[in-house]
Amino acid sequence: MTKKLLVQIKNEWRNNLWLALELLVVSVVMWYVVDYLYTRAATYLEPRGFNIENCYLIELGELTPKSPDYIADRKSEDTHNDIAELVERLRRRPEVEAVSLSQNSYPYNGSNSSGEVKIDTLNSPGWTIRRMVTPDFVRVFRYQGAQGETPEQMAEMLERGEILTSNNLYSKYNRKMTEFIGQRFQLFGDTTRTYRLGAALQNVRYHDYDQARNSYCFLCKQSFYYVGLELCVRVREGQDHDFIQRLKADSEAQFRVGNLFISEIRSFHDIRRNFQQAWTNDIRNYVMGMGFLLLNIFLGLLGTFWFRTQQRRSEIALHKAHGATDSAIFSRLLSEGLLLLAVVTPIALVIDWNLAHMELNSWRNNTTLEWDRLLLCAAISFVLIALMIAIGIGIPARKAMKVQPAEALHDD
Repeated sequence: MTKKLLVQIKNEWRNNLWLALELLVVSVVMWYVVDYLYTRAATYLEPRGFNIENCYLIELGELTPKSPDYIADRKSEDTHNDIAELVERLRRRPEVEAVSLSQNSYPYNGSNSSGEVKIDTLNSPGWTIRRMVTPDFVRVFRYQGAQGETPEQMAEMLERGEILTSNNLYSKYNRKMTEFIGQRFQLFGDTTRTYRLGAALQNVRYHDYDQARNSYCFLCKQSFYYVGLELCVRVREGQDHDFIQRLKADSEAQFRVGNLFISEIRSFHDIRRNFQQAWTNDIRNYVMGMGFLLLNIFLGLLGTFWFRTQQRRSEIALHKAHGATDSAIFSRLLSEGLLLLAVVTPIALVIDWNLAHMELNSWRNNTTLEWDRLLLCAAISFVLIALMIAIGIGIPARKAMKVQPAEALHDD
C-alpha cells in the first residue's frame, strides 16, 4: 500500500508540492507555539520550595502620641518585648500552627535585601536574597532541606545561629551547597565572624514565573524585633475558615500590647495574586494570541484537506465500486496525508533546530536549545497536525462514502 501511495503522490506532485510546503510552514509555526507554551507551563509547574496554604501576613501598627491610649517613653527594648509578647499570644491560639517574624523574607515580596555568602574564593551571586527570620519561619512556609531535613530540624539549626542556603547558591561553580554542610561562611562581607551552614534548602523560587535555578537565597536568624518586621502565621489544616474575621474581632481585646496593635491581615493567596498580576496578564495575553494562531492553523489545515477530499468524491466512488470498504478508503486517504507530513517533518526539525540555535524561541534552563525539549515539542506538533489532518479528511470522506458510487460518478 505504501508503494502505491508513493506512486500516487509522485503522479500528483504539483498539488502535493504545495501541500507539502504548507505542512512544512505549519509544522515550524506549530513547533514554535508548542515550545512557548511548554516552557511557560514547565516553569509554572516547578516545585516552589515553599507552601503558602493556610498562611497569613499580619501587619503591625503603633499608636501615635495623638492617641489617648498612647504610652509615652517606650524604648526599643520595650517594643522588642511587646512584639515577643504579641507573638506568644498568637501562638497560644488553638487554630495557629506556627508564627514567625522576618525582614524582607516572605514569599511574593517585592521588597528584598541582598547579601553575599563567601567561603575561600567562592562567592554567591550578587542578587542573592538575604532572609532574616525567626526559626519558625521555615515551619510557617514549610521549607524542605535538600537532604530531607524537616522544617522542625531546620528551625533548630536557625535557633543555634546556623544559616541555611538554597542548594543552587554556588551553581556558577557547578557545586551544590550540600557539599559544604558543616563548614563556616562569611556573610555581608564581614571577615571577623563566620556562620556554620546547617542545611541546604530545596531551591526557593522568587515567583511562579521564574525558575528555581535563577533564585538564590540564604536564611539567618533575626534576633531583634521592631514594628516594621513581617509577622507571618500558619493556621492548622481545616481551621482557617473566617480566620481573618475572627482574629480581627479579637485583636482589640487580646492583641493590644503596649503601643502595638494589629493593623491589617492578608491571606497569602491574595498577596500572591496581587504580586504576580503583571506577569499573569502578560502570560494570558500571549496564550490568547497563541490560541488564536492555533485556531487559524487548525481552520487552515482543516479547510485544505476538506477541500482536497471533497474534490476526490469520484475517486472514492470508484474505489467503492471495486469493492473497497469504507475503512480501507479512509485509511488510504489518511495515510496519504500522514505520509506527506512524515516527509516534511525531518526538514521542519532542521529548521526548528536552527531557530533554537539562533535563540529565537523561548528561554528555559538558561538556553533555547535542549534536545529533549526540541524533540518533545516537535513530537507534540506532529501529533496535533496529524489530528487536524485526520479531522480534515475524516468528516468529508465520511460524507462522500455515504453517496452511492453511481451517483457520485454521474455527478462527476
